[in-house]
Amino acid sequence: MKSTPQKQWKRFQNYYSEYPSIGLALDISRMNFPEDFLLKMEPRIQKAFVAMHELERGAIANPDENRMVGHYWLRDPSLAPTQNIKMEIEETLAEIKTFVEKIHQGVIRGQGGVFTHLLVIGIGGSALGPQFVSAALGHPRKDKMGIRFIDNTDPDGMDRVFSTIPHMDSTLCLVISKSGATPETRNGMLETRALYRKLNFHFESHSVAITAKGSALDNVALEGHWLARFPMWDWVGGRTSVLSAVGLLPAALQGFDIAELLTGARECDMITRISDVTKNPAAKLALMWFWSGNGKGTKDMVILPYKDRLELFSKYLQQLIMESLGKEKDRHGNLVHQGLAVYGNKGSTDQHAYIQQLRDGLNNFFVTFIEVLQDGVKVATHVEPKVTSGDFLEGFLLGTRRALHEKGRESVTLTIEKVSPFSVGVLIALFERAVGFYASLVDVNAYHQPGVEAGKTAAARILELQLKTLNYLTRSALQANDIDEIASAIGEDDVETIFKICAYLAANGRLQNSCEDSPFTAKYSAV
Repeated sequence: MKSTPQKQWKRFQNYYSEYPSIGLALDISRMNFPEDFLLKMEPRIQKAFVAMHELERGAIANPDENRMVGHYWLRDPSLAPTQNIKMEIEETLAEIKTFVEKIHQGVIRGQGGVFTHLLVIGIGGSALGPQFVSAALGHPRKDKMGIRFIDNTDPDGMDRVFSTIPHMDSTLCLVISKSGATPETRNGMLETRALYRKLNFHFESHSVAITAKGSALDNVALEGHWLARFPMWDWVGGRTSVLSAVGLLPAALQGFDIAELLTGARECDMITRISDVTKNPAAKLALMWFWSGNGKGTKDMVILPYKDRLELFSKYLQQLIMESLGKEKDRHGNLVHQGLAVYGNKGSTDQHAYIQQLRDGLNNFFVTFIEVLQDGVKVATHVEPKVTSGDFLEGFLLGTRRALHEKGRESVTLTIEKVSPFSVGVLIALFERAVGFYASLVDVNAYHQPGVEAGKTAAARILELQLKTLNYLTRSALQANDIDEIASAIGEDDVETIFKICAYLAANGRLQNSCEDSPFTAKYSAV
């Protein structure tokens, strides 16, 4: 039965909450849960509160690697379970501040003089977090340093990034990898180093490493006398590392107030530790995720921030949520295939993209609207009498929200006052905590990623086959071979993969492909 405006207004008053200390409001009234849902879920969410409390105290949260998970300590070192960890966090923050001051003051300089640009080389959480913060808080004319990112092992993509950097000799390179052996990051570093050498510049005197102590990258930076090395700790996962040196160093170099970023996260943590669901926005979010997807992730989460600065938030949340919750087995080894698919872009852009399907197509989703009250401009232009562009943006948000509700499509609305370092810190902490709570509700480990490791292993296997293929064809240089002959010669049953490898190598001029009637009878030889 369709809800009347009067009934919806009453429901809104029951399920709309404001959290003034962190400048946040949350409306869950347009999720269609029954009145007794929160009460029925009380035992489960209380267990989640206990699990979170134990995690923050230093319990082993990732048994696969026998490590703690302590991203909450990054914004409040006093919570760290050992004095040593507390000191490491505080010392790193002090070192970041000192290093950034020396860069900005020109005490540390590149071959071309004062550093004016920043190149961040990383992947996954080592890129997504800094990218999101940069997009949310940056201004091309006000930032102390321009910033670029290399976040893939695509050579053409790297060349495109290089082409946008005015002067490589005044560019500071941050290479971010916990192990130092992540192929994409290593390749980005090697490609960048090759460019510096081609230009007769010294890569090492322009570079900083953010990595685990004793890692392959740490050793390279130490031996090469890089400008600085900052730590990544085994108790901080990549997708929750944005408030470590991974995100704080590039943010500080751009000129952002990282103290406020940390304060926003710390204040949000305080609110989301409250074990009363009615006062805890992260717990409410987790419960709404559980409700909409029946505890099995059967509905996707669409992130719709109505603010250009938050455009990358959906991409950032995609990794945080999907890598944390997408698990084959629960904590007891039972096959569960859990997960929560996340996608999104921004409003009102999506009015002209997939809102049509959200309203009239498959009802396999719920929306998280993110509302920003302040337009963010000093003087507003009136595009119609007494109407600004910001008025249109707010109108599209409220209108879309209403249009979806009229069709029984569920949504949550998060409201912040403005986009600032503090509010960005709040959003980061809010969703980190919600992910932890939801993982407890569905009994999966949010802090490991076996599927990612499996993908890396499979990729290494492909590169091994490629090398075998090249070596074989080089040895038999005078003889062209078809795909079946190559696979047989190197003892490989997966002929399809050999076909794909040879097609790729031929397209890049590394193998000769003799034309045949069928791609399956083509013969390949070494160049």
